[in-house]
Amino acid sequence: MQEKFSEFRCKEIINVCDGCRLGFVSDLELELPSGRILAIIAPGPRRFFGLFGREYDYWIPWPCIRRIGSDIILVEADLEKFRRPLEKKGLLE
Repeated sequence: MQEKFSEFRCKEIINVCDGCRLGFVSDLELELPSGRILAIIAPGPRRFFGLFGREYDYWIPWPCIRRIGSDIILVEADLEKFRRPLEKKGLLE
């Protein structure tokens, strides 16, 4: 199966453990030079009513993906294990 990254970005991620909608694929983690996908990255929830960005993203390993459909990706994962904090950016950087 071949698929472009732009097609992945149009798929919504659903956790089958609790039915939680994680949003759309924001990025992929690849192994170079083979091009193998190691993880899909989904945005974490926004802080304070969505006004101040996010604290973390979800990095979901490829083995946790159960099914890839035409418009959704079903994953089976304990999301607490796969939260990764975002880098803090100061005003002077």
